[in-house]
Amino acid sequence: MEGAPVTVLVVDDSRTKRYLLVSWLSRAGFATLEAETGGEALARVGVDQIDLVVLDVRLPDLTGFDVCERIKKAHPAMPVIHVSAHAVDVTDRAQGLTRGADAYLAEPIEPEELVATAHAVLRYYRARQRAELLAERLTGLAETTVAVHAAPNFPRLLKAAAAGAARIFKGPAAVVAETFDGDCIAGVCAGSGDEPRIVPWAVDDTGVPTGSTVRVDDPGNWGLVGWPAGDRVTVAAAKLREDRAPLYVVVPTGTQTAGTPVLVQVAQAVAAAVEAQRSFDEEHRIAVTLQRSLLPRRIPEIAGLDLAVRYEPASAQTEVGGDFYELVMLDGHLLMAIGDVAGHSLHAATVMAELRHAVRAYAVEGHQPGAILHRVNELMLTLLPNELATICLLLLEPKSGQVRLASAGHLPALINLNGTVEYVQHSAPLLGVRAKRPDDLEFVLPAGATLVLYTDGLIERRDTTIDEGLAALASSAEVVDADLDAFCQRLLVELAPTEINDDVAVVALRRRP
Repeated sequence: MEGAPVTVLVVDDSRTKRYLLVSWLSRAGFATLEAETGGEALARVGVDQIDLVVLDVRLPDLTGFDVCERIKKAHPAMPVIHVSAHAVDVTDRAQGLTRGADAYLAEPIEPEELVATAHAVLRYYRARQRAELLAERLTGLAETTVAVHAAPNFPRLLKAAAAGAARIFKGPAAVVAETFDGDCIAGVCAGSGDEPRIVPWAVDDTGVPTGSTVRVDDPGNWGLVGWPAGDRVTVAAAKLREDRAPLYVVVPTGTQTAGTPVLVQVAQAVAAAVEAQRSFDEEHRIAVTLQRSLLPRRIPEIAGLDLAVRYEPASAQTEVGGDFYELVMLDGHLLMAIGDVAGHSLHAATVMAELRHAVRAYAVEGHQPGAILHRVNELMLTLLPNELATICLLLLEPKSGQVRLASAGHLPALINLNGTVEYVQHSAPLLGVRAKRPDDLEFVLPAGATLVLYTDGLIERRDTTIDEGLAALASSAEVVDADLDAFCQRLLVELAPTEINDDVAVVALRRRP
């Protein structure tokens, strides 16, 4: 960007005078363009790359004052020097400077005076342009830093980084990093305002030191996006830890200022966000592994019954929750339960494990569902006084279909019989609250009927009511697939969002006809 030749537009209707001005400026190393009228000058300023305008005050169509005013309105950072052989008194010079000119030279003008004035004016504007460019880029850096730290997952982080770099440097950009799983991918953006995308990309990072480094490279080594013809690429590498792969930000060299200060800061900011995302992904993986280890390892096989389960932990950007389910045969009865501990954290998952084991223990003692929930509630009030949870628990006798059900603030079970869907309502206070509980609900699940238990992650949305969620579930469950696993999977596909913000558990049971 720096070191490019300065182009001066000389505007004068006198061919002789214009020739002299152009000659003096050309000998001083300036590139020059010419215009005879104010209209021609305004047209050229809007099209050509011009750094300075030397403008006669008296023109055949417009006054130089009017032309200067229009130039400044459209291009505030373009310097203008007035020259005149006739408008030379104090009033003329004051008007010229008041209406936007940066200098006013009265003829006769010496070549050295013109060249010195041009350099003086350009020094100021170049400093101003650099300051404005830096301010604009630092604003873009701040916006990009917020965007990458707010990204919900690794691919979207790299997309935000590439789009931000393209906006900051107004050109194509690529950001390359290694995920927690060791996959090297790149976010690329063809230019400011274009849609970023993710592509796989391998980089040889041998010998990259810890810290920040910058190098100029052949664009052929970074064939991620179409780079400007005839330009090279500048690559900023940021490596925060010796045991981590570096992050790379790649942009055209022509977009860079001396020292590449903003590019280095972009690379450091994105590297910090990548490191945070890697750490979160690692912690989330550990938490999900622990969470899954606390759930049943297999589904029991029971004559006359089909069983299926779907359990989806929250997306990687969300902390694990306390959803759990239970399917186990005890003394000839199927214990079937589903629950949800309030909160999303590793702590919620550990509370979930305690409640699940307590339910199993009290069930092994031979208690009925309501008595089990009463004992679990007393346990929570004594040992976990600050926790809340919901649960729906039932015991089913497989041959007869006899069901005994108790609920503690959980969403109602759903039953489908021959395409007719109904909810089993059993209102009761949730666990963690000392309150009277209703008697167990007893009914027979007919042969051919399907019973579904689920957690709120399946139906609750920020933009819908709970009743709308229940209605959507009822609509999706009007048809039960022959394969009960496929049925549960379809419920997730139709009802759960693409990025699951809450754990989702679905347990389905069908009595064979």
